[in-house]
Amino acid sequence: MATQSSDILIIGGGVIGLSIARALARRGCKQVTVLERADFGSEASSAAGGMLAPQAEADKADAFFELACMSRDAYPEFARALQDETGIDVELETTGTLYTAFTSKDVEEMARRFEWQHQAGLAVQKLSATEARELEPCISPNLREALLFSKDVQVENRLLIKALMRSCERSGVSLRRDTFAHAVELTGRRVTGVITSRGFYDARITVAAGGAWTSSIVGLPPIPIEPVRGQMLCLQSNSQIVRHVLYSPRGYVIPRRDGRLLAGSTTEHVGFTKAVTPAGIKAIESGTAEISQRLSTLPIVDSWAGLRPRAPDNLPVLGPCGEIEGLYYATGHYRNGILLAPITADLIAGAIIDKQLPPLMSPFSADRFSLVSVN
Repeated sequence: MATQSSDILIIGGGVIGLSIARALARRGCKQVTVLERADFGSEASSAAGGMLAPQAEADKADAFFELACMSRDAYPEFARALQDETGIDVELETTGTLYTAFTSKDVEEMARRFEWQHQAGLAVQKLSATEARELEPCISPNLREALLFSKDVQVENRLLIKALMRSCERSGVSLRRDTFAHAVELTGRRVTGVITSRGFYDARITVAAGGAWTSSIVGLPPIPIEPVRGQMLCLQSNSQIVRHVLYSPRGYVIPRRDGRLLAGSTTEHVGFTKAVTPAGIKAIESGTAEISQRLSTLPIVDSWAGLRPRAPDNLPVLGPCGEIEGLYYATGHYRNGILLAPITADLIAGAIIDKQLPPLMSPFSADRFSLVSVN
């Protein structure tokens, strides 16, 4: 097969790879190619629920929490720009997230979360069970109390993928689906291209954004990214009976504008087995029923599973590889790929174009792992 040339190659066409390609194109890069092993956005990006909820999920304020909040807060402009570029509304819903407590342990955890976030001046409101059920009457009468995170919102992730693809295409980014990246080619300590199922692509810069499949690319320093399965259910209602994202320590429900409700999710270490299982369905149904008996009676109209890319410390891997010149990482986003797409794109594009690494990136460097030297 003939050699194909590009200036910047991005391995992986999920929300992260597409967002980076768009950011590079917007900053004037003319030859950007995205290589995707299957269909664009068809893996973890499509399987996700689209929650943008760092406050609901954070146990403390740290570098990751700062990164996540910055990315969430970038979403209104991100969504507006994508709609201007493509005409696609990614359905950014800003009603907020209700964190629900049903047990004494939940109440204790909620009190800790409220205290540190309130002290930090973050947008959080403590609600009694009555106040929460005034907002969402479908919530179970077993509710003890709730927190309202008004800035924790959600996006329709599948429309987001569609918008990113259209934006990339209109910006001149080359999108190559069904192109499996087998290995990176190295000359000394510099990456010079990628060997794929469709031939060799040479490039000055390569970005490894392959999600759960990143570690399968031969020639990359061995950063252990593992797949973690998450199963989801889709429920159907004839009316929009929920307005907020309803979140508990054991499950969540995400309302869509068309009456669908997404319910999830599982966390399973089963390798690359991407399947919906009876045990997974039962666990999600149990979490949904705890939040709302009414919602648990809705018909299941769809189900799916995705593989989240997890690094050993649960943090994303971002920025240049100290071992190999011209190689950048944007992987390991685990449960937060949709949430972290805007900030990841800006940071990686800035690192490539400006050769500058802001302090915000340092906790997520690939060099935090013990890399094996490349000979």
